[in-house]
Amino acid sequence: MQRFIEKKLLEWKNSGRRKPLIVRGARQVGKTYSIQKFGKKYFNNLLTVDLEKNRDWHGIFSGNLDPHRIISELEIFLNEKIIPGKSLLFFDEIQSCPRAIMALRYFYESIPELHVIAAGSLLEFVMSEISFPVGRIQFLNMYPMTFVEYLLAKGRDEAADVVMSKPKPISDPVHKLLLDELKKYCFVGGMPESVQVYVDSKSLKESFLVHQELCDSFRNDFSKYHPRVNRNCLDSVLAGVARYVGQQTIYTHLAEGYSHPTIKKAFETLCMARAVHKVSSASPSGLPLGASVSSRKFKAIMVDSGIWQNLCGINVVKEYSKTDLLSVYQGAMAEQFVGQELMVSQDSDLYYWAREARSSTAEVDYLTVIGGKIVPIEIKSGSAGRLRSLHLLLKSYQNCPFGIVFSSAPFSEMPDQRIKFFPLYFAFSAIKYSYT
Repeated sequence: MQRFIEKKLLEWKNSGRRKPLIVRGARQVGKTYSIQKFGKKYFNNLLTVDLEKNRDWHGIFSGNLDPHRIISELEIFLNEKIIPGKSLLFFDEIQSCPRAIMALRYFYESIPELHVIAAGSLLEFVMSEISFPVGRIQFLNMYPMTFVEYLLAKGRDEAADVVMSKPKPISDPVHKLLLDELKKYCFVGGMPESVQVYVDSKSLKESFLVHQELCDSFRNDFSKYHPRVNRNCLDSVLAGVARYVGQQTIYTHLAEGYSHPTIKKAFETLCMARAVHKVSSASPSGLPLGASVSSRKFKAIMVDSGIWQNLCGINVVKEYSKTDLLSVYQGAMAEQFVGQELMVSQDSDLYYWAREARSSTAEVDYLTVIGGKIVPIEIKSGSAGRLRSLHLLLKSYQNCPFGIVFSSAPFSEMPDQRIKFFPLYFAFSAIKYSYT
């Protein structure tokens, strides 16, 4: 499978300011596969140290953290030389050995020419409890496969090129083909195992079985959070987030029978585990968007659309038969998809706008930044006349040059209303280009 992260890993490899790299991401998004593929392709030898599988190796890090000593002992266990500049040393599941994380700083200080990558799940929990080497480590976020990566996995290279290009008018047959592929992608999701199963079997049902297995593995992880947070509350909040995707909510809506602090802690824990992404309410008045975040208003999306539809328990036969993705689960699937694509494309937190006024229901789905300017994003099936919230935002905040509406309709523009209409499949590429 071709993953965008390979380009970023190569940039890290060739950087003159390279430091040990930690790749962060939710369970099963493909961290190990991508790093090992990269190591085999660009290095003389790849040395993988799986610290979850080989827990008896933890003793290597129990003494002093001198990297020369650590390497010497690892070479004995691996039965292979570790050569700076030619070897890639990969610590997998590093969260299971906190002292290995602490040791990374000394690799940077003592052997900067050695390429070191670490990866794991639930890393944020471990890093919050140890003396972490701030400033001596680099980070790279990894997400589920995007729509483009899905198309590449299916051998649809030409279609992928179209989706990665600057939004523009597309012929009607190609437009319909891309929408059809997009609907399949949204149900299959971007978790690599689910995509692989679908590519191999051509069966949506088989990919749905993978979703169930992944949801079960997420829930099995809940025991690792105890006593940090109530396990049953975690399960309820996970289901609650799936139920409220695309809707502004409050913590007490996400679970019943638990206090506000308990629910909030469970939600924050799921965000740390990257199973859930918070979408904060912010003002379009100026940058950075994070400076104006509201503590009272928020939305959330799931890590993946396939995981989301499994947790919702939606009637797949009924919903998949709908021709317009905007009508699936009352538009929630389309908003989940656009959020996922924006997360990867901008590699930053997600924001939306909700008007700060009494008795106001004005709300715009997402806010992003294009060319240093704040651009509001709506996911709608209606005409420009029905976009009251977007019109209000553009009128109130003249610093926003235009707004984007994602829908199943073909590409079009309304310069007089400062609105661009893009097909949904351009969600990833839309923010990559200038429109001046």
